[in-house]
Amino acid sequence: MADGDTQVPELAFPLDIPCLKRGAMEGTKPFVAQAEHQAKLGFPGELVPDWKEKALAKMQELAEKNRAFQVYLDICVKCGACTDKCHYFLGTGDPKNMPVARQDLLRSVYRRYFTFAGKHFPWLVGARDLTEEVLNEWYSYYHQCSECRRCSVFCPYGIDTAEITMAAREILDSVGVGQKYSNEIIGKVKDIGNNLGLNPKALRATLEDLEEDIEDDTGVSVRLPLDEKGADILLVTPSADFFAEPHIEGLIGYAKVFHEAGVSWTLSSYASEAANFGLFIGSYENMREISLRIRKAAQDLGVKRIIFGECGHAWRVAYSFLNTLAGPWDFLDQSYPVPQHILEFTWDEIQKGTLTLDPSRNDHIRLTYHDSCNVARASGMGDYPGGQFEIPRNVIRAVCNNFFDMEPDTIREATLCCGGGGGLLTDDLLDLRVKGSAPRMKALQNVTEEHGVTHMAAICAICKTQFGKVMPKYGYEMDAILSVHQLVSNAIILTGQEGEDADEADDA
Repeated sequence: MADGDTQVPELAFPLDIPCLKRGAMEGTKPFVAQAEHQAKLGFPGELVPDWKEKALAKMQELAEKNRAFQVYLDICVKCGACTDKCHYFLGTGDPKNMPVARQDLLRSVYRRYFTFAGKHFPWLVGARDLTEEVLNEWYSYYHQCSECRRCSVFCPYGIDTAEITMAAREILDSVGVGQKYSNEIIGKVKDIGNNLGLNPKALRATLEDLEEDIEDDTGVSVRLPLDEKGADILLVTPSADFFAEPHIEGLIGYAKVFHEAGVSWTLSSYASEAANFGLFIGSYENMREISLRIRKAAQDLGVKRIIFGECGHAWRVAYSFLNTLAGPWDFLDQSYPVPQHILEFTWDEIQKGTLTLDPSRNDHIRLTYHDSCNVARASGMGDYPGGQFEIPRNVIRAVCNNFFDMEPDTIREATLCCGGGGGLLTDDLLDLRVKGSAPRMKALQNVTEEHGVTHMAAICAICKTQFGKVMPKYGYEMDAILSVHQLVSNAIILTGQEGEDADEADDA
């Protein structure tokens, strides 16, 4: 859908249940993966003739292999606690985007074939046959879920609806109906090592250009090393950090922090991608294959530590699954977290006094912070509960004088999704993305009205890209979204730095 065709929802604040618009999004779906994209991931290239039997066999396999998945299908009582928690339902009004209703698209089929009542009295328990029409419905509505897990926070039974979405997508892939965007990206990682298809030569040229830019700006030579054996730290960061705003400014911030901390570090051209889209399609094998690239890079380079850059789902995979996917990591230095987030590293250096910071260099910004879903609800930072909320804010307050949080029920574990996560960051779904971002944009507009906020920071590559696209539709400039380490980069005074800002810092 063209940008001009997208209708921006007008929501009230506090957020409330919208008027129902039945079937409003039933025709919305992403492009289907081509055969070559499917083949690279080990899936059929098109809908297989015996798709129904294979789909049901895959559902049974998932239920047997993943006890939680079966429990989630069995225990929902339709209490409605999740009804108004999905940003896509709030933004579209389509009742099938209520989390419970979206779950039931798959649950109703599960009941028909795998429960006594569904087999013998399907009309009593809402069970239905698996038809091609149902399969198409799955493809549409399970690609209107960003797997953000906000609904799960409010579910009294702890049902993780993201697991159901991931299972549905895995079933679809297994019968030959995959999504082009996610599957093509996974294939690029397998072929080259990153989502963008950047080869080592292009990556090295990009890093050398950044080194020149930093030296031109500061007078200090700051290295962004690539494939350097024997470095202490392997930085694994989203490939967006190599080419786009505001991501690339965050990468410059990482480099400045490492430089001032006096540590040796390197990037890897073999594993030049932190993101793991295998999570989005529910494929353990593809998640594992991507993760093993990181293990191989760490072993080949002989590093002692692995640090992840600003990427929400990359950190979720690293924090929650990396050891089971690609461990053990006993060849790394166990004195440090395995893995570690770049914000943990930067906050440690701030506390040690390693970094000279001048927060007034960000005084042109009145800032708020967006808690990225996968960081907020599926990971941690530091050695205490809630570190994933406090550490980013601690760093922000150290480098920015004007910081204001959004409303409490829209941040931290209740954070609203950007609207583009979970493999939905594709222009085929732009209308959905704009509508799905509406709740977060409304909370941002509210803090703007109350505190004059001009910018929002995030630590997720998908969030930054999504907001750069949708924020102009809500009255903000494209560059109103920032990386947290972009703020760090602005505030840090490098040893030997030239210019007025460094002189002012020396006088202070």
